[in-house]
This record gives sequence, structure tokens and C-alpha cells, in this order.
Amino acid sequence: MDQPVRPTPSAPLLDHAQIRTIMVGVVLAMLLGALDQTIVATALPTIGRELNDVQNLSWVVTAYLLTSTAATPLYGKLSDVHGRRAMLLLAIAIFLGGSVACAVSRNIFVLIGARALQGLGGGGLLSLGQTIVGDVIAPRERGRYQAYFAAIFVTSSIAGPALGGIFAEHLHWSFVFWINLPLGAAAYLLTNRVLKLLPRYERPHRLDWLGAFLMSVATVLLLLALSWGGTTYPWNSLEIIGLLFASAIGWVLFGFRLASAPEPFIPLELLANSVVRDGVIGCFFAVGVVVGLAVFLPLYFEAMLGFTAGQSGLALIVFMGATVAGAMTSGRVMMRVAHYKRSAVIGLAVSVPAMLVLALRPALPFLATEVVLFVAGVGIGTIFPIATTALQNAVPLHQLGTATAILNFFRSLGGAFLVTGFGAILLASAASSVGHASVQTVILEGTKAGIDFGPIFSGVFYAAAAANLLAFFAMLAMKELPLRKTVTTEPVTAEP
Repeated sequence: MDQPVRPTPSAPLLDHAQIRTIMVGVVLAMLLGALDQTIVATALPTIGRELNDVQNLSWVVTAYLLTSTAATPLYGKLSDVHGRRAMLLLAIAIFLGGSVACAVSRNIFVLIGARALQGLGGGGLLSLGQTIVGDVIAPRERGRYQAYFAAIFVTSSIAGPALGGIFAEHLHWSFVFWINLPLGAAAYLLTNRVLKLLPRYERPHRLDWLGAFLMSVATVLLLLALSWGGTTYPWNSLEIIGLLFASAIGWVLFGFRLASAPEPFIPLELLANSVVRDGVIGCFFAVGVVVGLAVFLPLYFEAMLGFTAGQSGLALIVFMGATVAGAMTSGRVMMRVAHYKRSAVIGLAVSVPAMLVLALRPALPFLATEVVLFVAGVGIGTIFPIATTALQNAVPLHQLGTATAILNFFRSLGGAFLVTGFGAILLASAASSVGHASVQTVILEGTKAGIDFGPIFSGVFYAAAAANLLAFFAMLAMKELPLRKTVTTEPVTAEP
């Protein structure tokens, strides 16, 4: 029989100053992970030229994606076993070690390996940060701290690409990795002492290493198939089919392991929790849309409006900023109303017709396009604080890290799935005009040939509308449990 879960007697109540210090340190740690996903992209061409290898350049991004996504659930489980402080400091240390290895790399394959190591640390930064917030701030009060999280995403989405370009052009590409050291050191120093005050919810745990291994292998194989499909290899090639088949076998074996392990890697009660299930599904599609549009909107601006790469990046700020504004608004509303999920339901309902407007009229003037994207961004952004808080509110405190990591794991998968899906739709639509090629080649060759990109991008916006609709249904179905007003009170269990 499970032993009762109690906070350790040595864990005192935290005052506002201590919570603020924890929040600043956690925000810096989360910024490390978020910034690294945007700052590297603009430096890649320079890296390829200086290391004399453009062919394998995509692996600099893929290696980080593979290891960070696969490591995310492991950090969550380990933090439930060994505590948040130990795992966050370990994640920061691994990330900084990988950053140094990246910065001193003088060979593309060394850089790829260093990025994989960096991803092993980065996989824990965002997830553990959100978990620590769940440890110290009651769900009902969490909305007031949305400004901290907004700062992360605004900084990473706007400053990241700009800094990456400046470092690569005017200093050296290695500075995109050296910049992690002062940020990481500050996060380490700020959190090391204060995180000792975090409450602990002790319960004997055994880590299911076999389950963790099977899930990691299945995830890596799936992400490889999504990364290579339609670019490195055709979707119907033996390599992609083989990767998808091997991944499917891995997931089946993982399912059997969940059913048979004494303490499975992902507790079965979490999988049966309707709030967890619906929140994960909603974020899977919503995050996928945001990540997918962040990749394809700049291409849309270049192809439809003739913008340069720099101008397209600036035009994207409206959509990304609107997403942050939507998240901040719904987080604030959550504090003041009993039916807190309504703002997400309404926001997602509004985002669907906004995407349909662009699908039906892809050649709108620039100002009208930005207005539509602002509406869509605000609508999509409303789901993020609500889904995360509702999920953390619905699970036992000793499973908070595992549940938060599951959410972030599927958010990452959602981004990979929809980026791949949007690319496949665009390439299929453009095949008759420019033949089979990469997305970037389609835009370049199609622009030279003067083809009409409107119908080609319509499919991408229709897919975004469909994904938003699925997120809407998930949030509509999610059970609305009363938000806890204290951190230590156990949640009401959601019905399956």
C-alpha cells in the first residue's frame, strides 16, 4: 500500500522575497533552454561556412532536439525521486558543459556531439522550472506570475534570432554558446541556496530504467523519421518507413512495460487522469501551431510579400507577441474567476476562424495579415497557463514533476509533428509547380519563377485551423477542478 505523502518537517514556509528569488533563478534557467532554441538558428550559415560542412548542418539542430525531448520525462521522474534542486542544478551543469564544448568545437561532428550533450541538460530546464513554480505557488495565485514567463518567451523569440545574427556576423559564432555561461552561473547561484527551502513530498520511489529506455528510443526514432522525412529521404523510402516501424515497436513495448512494471516510468493513474489527458492533447496541438507558424510565417512573408529575411523576422514579432499577451491575459483571468478554462475555450474558438481567414484569403495586405495573426496569436496563447496550471492542480504533489514533464514532452512532440506536417503540405501543394525539393528551395525557385504562392500556403493555414480546432475540443472536454488556494493541499482527483 502507498505510504502517505507529507511535506518534510524541515521545509519552512516561504516568504515573498524568497519566492521572488526562486522565480528569478528559475526564469534564468528556463531562459537558457528557450533562448538556445532560437539563437542558434540564425548563426547556422556562418557555422557551416567556418567549419566547412554545410551538408551535416541540420544535425546541429536535430541532435539537440532528440536528446532534449527524450530527456524531459526522465528529469520529471527523477525530480519526484531526488528533489527539484538536485535535478535543476544537474541540468544547468550539463547544459553549461555542453555549451562550452559547443563553443570550442572546430569540427562539425564534435559540435553535433556537444549539442547532443547540451540537449541532455536543456531537456530539464523548462520542465523543472515549471515544476518548481508548482511547488511554491498555489494554482489560484499562479496567474500573477505570468509576467515572469512572458519575459522568457518575449526575450527568446525576439532577442534570440537578433543576437545570433549579431554574434555570427560581428563577433564569432561561438558567442551564441558562450552567452549561456553568465546566464547559467547566475541561475545556479540564485537557486542553489533558496531551493533548499522547497517543500519535499516524500514517498519511496523506484525508477523504471527499462521503461525510460524504451520511451527514449521510441521517441528518438520517431523524431528522426519526422526530421528526415520529405527532406533527407522521401516519405515512402525504406529508411523512413523503417524508422517509423521501429518507433511503433518501441511504443508498443513501452506500453507493455507500463502495464507490467511495479512502478512504471509514467504512473498509470496519470494516464487515466482526464485533466492530464485533455491538457496534454490541447497543448500538443496548440504548441504545434505556434512552433509551426514561427517556422513558416517568415517563408510566407518572403514568398507572398517579397520581404527580406530580416523583415520577415520583424513581421513575426506581432504573432509571437500576441501569443504571450494571450497567455498573460488568461493567467490573470484565472485568478479572479471560478470557471477559469473559459478564456482558453473562447480564445481557441476565435483562433480557428482567424486561421481560416488566411487560408481563404492568403493574399491579404500586410496590415490586414498582421491583424489576423494578432487575433490568432492572442487566442492560441490563452491555453498555455490554463493547461499547465490545471494539470498541476489535478495531480498528487509527489507526481508533480512527472506530470509537468509529460506535458512538456508532448509539447515538444507537437512542435515536431506540426512543423513536419506543415512542410509536407507545402511541398505537396508546390510539387506541380517546382517539383520535389526542400521547403527553402521551393520558396527560392518559386519566387524566381513568379508562381502564385497563395494556394500553396492556404493548405498550411487550413492545417493550423484544424489543429486549433482539436485543441479547442480538448479544452472544452477538460474537467474544471477547483483550483487549490494553498501549495500543500492535495488535489481533488479527476474522473477518468
